[in-house]
Amino acid sequence: MSRILLVDDDRELAQLLRDFLAREGFDVALAHTADAAVATARSEPFDAIVLDVMMPGRTGLDALRELRRESAVPVLMLTALGEDIDRILGLELGADDYIPKPCNPRELAARLRAVLRRARGEGGEALTDLRNGPIWLRAASRSVSVDGRPITLTATEFDLLALLMREAGRAVSKERISQSVLGRALGPFDRSIDVHVSNLRRKLGDAPDGSSPITTIPRNGYLLRRFGEEE
Repeated sequence: MSRILLVDDDRELAQLLRDFLAREGFDVALAHTADAAVATARSEPFDAIVLDVMMPGRTGLDALRELRRESAVPVLMLTALGEDIDRILGLELGADDYIPKPCNPRELAARLRAVLRRARGEGGEALTDLRNGPIWLRAASRSVSVDGRPITLTATEFDLLALLMREAGRAVSKERISQSVLGRALGPFDRSIDVHVSNLRRKLGDAPDGSSPITTIPRNGYLLRRFGEEE
């Protein structure tokens, strides 16, 4: 049974979502403030966190920023309908995905299962160890290193890098990335993939020649450059 921390200042809504998720097979703990969320996440292990953005005092984004300093636990943000800035900022801070409020509880459960599958390396294409120049991806430990230096990736970033490494030297469309990595269709104004790629670029650093290892292909997605063994 997956252990979930659900954080929302609306206590009635939080209890309703908790009851629904419990019926869906999740073990759910509740927190109602950003401070309580951080303290609870530090005191016991969780498989994923559902984190509301808008809360009085410190926001969910403040909590996410603090959590990401010490943990790569999957985080699903709850964002107000139409608040694109909050969504983008949440993804930039390391959220794995988001779902707009008011949310359908069934969709929330589905998104949680998707992010948990990614975190556990379940489903999708079979993964083996991959190397592309200085970048090493190890399947069993779901770990990545660049020039021997380990880097910390979220579950979403790891799966994104794995897909790009399998297709190194070939463009991968945003639509395919969204379906393969996020498990959902790409919306017409959805910038999730762009933000995850931006985060991944920052963490990978520059290629041996000083440029980014991930190239944007206009109107066609992204391409991870193929590096030779000498690089």
